[in-house]
Amino acid sequence: MSRTVAILATLDTKGAEAAYLRERVEALGGKAFVIDLGVAGDATIPCDVTADEIARAGGSSIEALRGHGDREHAAPVMAKGATAILLDKIESGDIHSAVGLGGTQGTSLCGAIMQGLPYGFGKVILSTVASGDTSKFVGIKDVTMMFAVGDILGLNPLLRKMLANAAGAAYGMALHDVTADPGEHSKGTVAMTNLGVLTNGAMRAIDRFHEAGYEVITFHAIGAGGSAMEQMMREGLISGVFDYAMGEIADSCFDALRAGDETRLTVAGPLGIPQVICPGGAEHIGLLCEPNSAPEAWKDHQLVFHSPVIVAPRLNAEEIVTVGREITKRLAHTTGNAAFVIPLKGVSRYSVEGGPLVDRASDEAFFGALRDGMPSGVELVELDHGAEDDAFVDACVDRLIAMMEQTR
Repeated sequence: MSRTVAILATLDTKGAEAAYLRERVEALGGKAFVIDLGVAGDATIPCDVTADEIARAGGSSIEALRGHGDREHAAPVMAKGATAILLDKIESGDIHSAVGLGGTQGTSLCGAIMQGLPYGFGKVILSTVASGDTSKFVGIKDVTMMFAVGDILGLNPLLRKMLANAAGAAYGMALHDVTADPGEHSKGTVAMTNLGVLTNGAMRAIDRFHEAGYEVITFHAIGAGGSAMEQMMREGLISGVFDYAMGEIADSCFDALRAGDETRLTVAGPLGIPQVICPGGAEHIGLLCEPNSAPEAWKDHQLVFHSPVIVAPRLNAEEIVTVGREITKRLAHTTGNAAFVIPLKGVSRYSVEGGPLVDRASDEAFFGALRDGMPSGVELVELDHGAEDDAFVDACVDRLIAMMEQTR
């Protein structure tokens, strides 16, 4: 079974390194498809797609980009062009994984390209900056970052080994035939958000969905998780949504740790994807802190330390109304096939009876804001249970299954 690995590199400066990557892929029995991302000068090795072809696919030309004279202008053009070409090759089955390499600029460009490729398609970047914060390069996609240790500037014993490892990783990803599609006997894929304060309920929900013939992808709702879930909705991978955790909305209102972006909670409705929503974990926010020491501005709140360096302050009645209004505002374009289910006895294990963040006045303010602002296209359901109670979880799961069965 012959497989092809796309190699992304600036061949004006990284020609020898890309050539060695190609050699290692071919030594493993694969084929290499080399793409030149360089804009400063001419390629130093033969390639399959030239920098000018990339620039033209991105809406410009290599002459225009070089005439402009700055990489800040060139990078979006090259990213757009390379992404378009790769997507076409993926669609036609001509390439099966991709590997890129670079320093700060090369990594940024490769990361922008790979964030535009489908989930499940193999993506590897060998990078000098992979030992630090890689979130800007990975985004919400399944990009594998490998630390190059030394600079990617001239072949040497260490770099040859690193390049061989990257080639092996990318080729290994290309070899298997596992896809991100539902299993043969699956009715579809449910996307579910979760937080640690809801995990018992999430585990029950997974079992219940499995019993009904559905597979479940669970997303840790700490910012990137919710965004990844909604991107999978856009890519057509999701049959229904159990949006069990709303901490990303609460944290977005207070610039806290789990904050989701401005599109969070706005995607399923316009797409018509069945969804059941619960405000799980929205009664508190998450803040990074010095070990076991809350930030000064929050010391007058009820607090619990989720870990020594993450503190969870309970939102008071005034603060939590802001969260309720933000949730209902984001649901404004949902016109049906949606239910919002309120657990009246507590929205997480922190705020049920006996939990460390019980505040019934805050609960009532929150629920009142949800009732007052809920759009008419979203069915509002109130249940006299806590968010992790079996009866609450079962009611949510049963409701979503019924919605999905109607749309199959």
